Amino acid sequence: MNKATVILSFYKRIDYLKLLLAGFERQSFNEFEIIIADDGSPLDISKQIESISSQSSFTLKHVWHEDLGFRKNKILNSAVRIADSEYLIFIDGDCVPHKAFVGEHYNNSSPGVCLTGRRVNLSEKLTRSLSEDNIRKGYLEHTFNNLVCDGVFGRSYDVEKGFYLKANLLRRFTNNKKRGLLGCNFSLYKKDLLAINGFDERYTAPSIGEDSDIQYRLELTNVKIKSLNNIAVQYHLYHKLQERPLKNIELFEKIKSRKEYFTPFGIHKT
Repeated sequence: MNKATVILSFYKRIDYLKLLLAGFERQSFNEFEIIIADDGSPLDISKQIESISSQSSFTLKHVWHEDLGFRKNKILNSAVRIADSEYLIFIDGDCVPHKAFVGEHYNNSSPGVCLTGRRVNLSEKLTRSLSEDNIRKGYLEHTFNNLVCDGVFGRSYDVEKGFYLKANLLRRFTNNKKRGLLGCNFSLYKKDLLAINGFDERYTAPSIGEDSDIQYRLELTNVKIKSLNNIAVQYHLYHKLQERPLKNIELFEKIKSRKEYFTPFGIHKT
C-alpha cells in the first residue's frame, strides 16, 4: 500500500500534465500513487491519459466526470473517495513539483496538521522552454539562476519561493509566520478532511472553494495550518488567469457567518 496519494486536479492541458508527470518520475520519495481528478476533459484526452497510465512507473488512476462547467470541488471529492492511502497531497495540473515535493509533504505530516507549500510563477517564456526530458534532468532546479534573472528582468514572479532549503534553522526562520492554505499545494490526513466532509461542491468557480473555505472549516475543527515555504516547492506554468466571480465570496461569507465546519454538500451527501 502506498504511503501517500497525490490528487492532481486537471482539465484539458495534456501538454502540461506530461510535464508534471515527468516531475513526479524523479521524486526522491516514491511510495505514492497519483489520482488525476479530471473536471470533464474531452474523451480523446481521456484516452491519452489511459495510455500514459499503462506506461507509468507509479500507480496512476484517472477519475472523470462530464464537463458541466467548473466543478473542481466535485471531482476532487471523487478522487478522495478512491484514494488508497491515509495521507493526501493536493496539486494543480499546472504546477511542476520539485524533486523533494512529495517527500517533504509526507515526512512533515502529522495528524491534526494541514501543510501548505508555495509556488514560483513562471513566465510564458520559461514555460515554453520546458520539456519532459529537461524536467526529468532537473532543469528547473539546476538552472535556478535563469529563473532569478527572469524574475528580475522578465515576467516570472515569486521566484524567491523556489529556493529549496535543507537547513532546519533556515526552514524555521522562513516559516515563522502563518500563511494561508494554497489550494494547489497542501496536504493532510484523510481523516481530517473527512471530518469536514471534504470540499464544498457549491463552489462552481475558481478560488476560495478549494483553499480559503477548506482552511476556515479545518481550523474550526482545531486542525493547524503549517507552512512549508521553501520546503514543498513547485513551479506554476504560465496561463491566463480565470475570472473570480463574486458568487464564491458570497457563499464563503454565508458559511463564516454560520461557523459551519461540516458541509452537507461534500463527499457524503446528507
